[in-house]
Amino acid sequence: MNKILSLTQSLISIPSTKDNKKALNEVLDLALKELKDFTIERFEKDGYPSALVYREKSRPKRFKVILNAHLDVVVGKDGQFKPYEKEGKLFGRGAIDMKAAASVLILVFKEMAKKVSYPIALQLVTDEEIGGFCGTKYQIEKGVRADFVLAGEPTDFGINNKAKGIIWAKVKTKGKAAHGAYPWLGKNALWIAKKILDKVEKQYPLPKKEAWETTFNLAKIETANQTFNKVPDEAVISFDIRYIPEEFKGKDFEQGKKILIKKIKELVGNLGEVEILLFEPPQFTDEKNPYVLKLKEATKKVLNKNPKIIVKHGGSDIRHFNQVSCQGVTFGPIGGDLHGDCEWVDIKSLKKYFEIVLEFLKGI
Repeated sequence: MNKILSLTQSLISIPSTKDNKKALNEVLDLALKELKDFTIERFEKDGYPSALVYREKSRPKRFKVILNAHLDVVVGKDGQFKPYEKEGKLFGRGAIDMKAAASVLILVFKEMAKKVSYPIALQLVTDEEIGGFCGTKYQIEKGVRADFVLAGEPTDFGINNKAKGIIWAKVKTKGKAAHGAYPWLGKNALWIAKKILDKVEKQYPLPKKEAWETTFNLAKIETANQTFNKVPDEAVISFDIRYIPEEFKGKDFEQGKKILIKKIKELVGNLGEVEILLFEPPQFTDEKNPYVLKLKEATKKVLNKNPKIIVKHGGSDIRHFNQVSCQGVTFGPIGGDLHGDCEWVDIKSLKKYFEIVLEFLKGI
């Protein structure tokens, strides 16, 4: 526990945010100091460093298990990078998301990597909070593969096997300009936009509480019109769409992508022009996957109760592995207020987390 806390506090003290490339390198170097007895393969893309650590002299074609941790955090206030303990909790930016879990995974790997009979790796990245394209995804592009990946994202000991995919879409509407005093002479692009919004709201109503369903968040409505006395002839609607894996109807990612884009275009119809800016895959691993079952067994053994299989509305780096047919889940300790001013992790849960991951690796 002393080692876990000490390492976590040291990691939290480094303001490893997306715009601080010096700190991103510093936090990765600090983590890797624990792993000098292993092969360290370094990667970098667009200034974002990452590493893959394993016991073999050269990288195996495929690992049985990869432990994945990100060392970057969202922007915080200066005081949040000064960790402190209070009432059994450790507070600080990245405490639960996910520098405490990263510390545990580093130390579990250090303990077990040379004891297990199968190839295992530790993957440390510094860009998960901005999409994971230069860390996890880049390593995958360079051939990194595994049968199963465990990412230490916060789950309160729930096993997260499903997460929603992400679509950022813009819908452009076109009308006809006219003087605002004579609106019947024009065609208002904003009223056309409203018709689209009405259709979206009818087909995808805002849930009144948490629900496992596809949602459309209306992020922005924009128009180039900057005056009152003009009928606007153009408008743009911006959506953040979070879709459930079930939307794919059992198809693979590329097939499912075509299905969903077609569905969005049919919803808009001839009222506007759809532009897809981002289309990220969902996360999905069957809860009957043998590694998931082993993780459930290990968790039950340590906690003396069955863990819950949970879903998440936000994505993780596991989705990048799913795209190349590698299975995985997110699984982490107890904490709260992630990305908030009082982010914390339960200190006792870190010991349990260490024991669970250790037991999981022994049981494979």
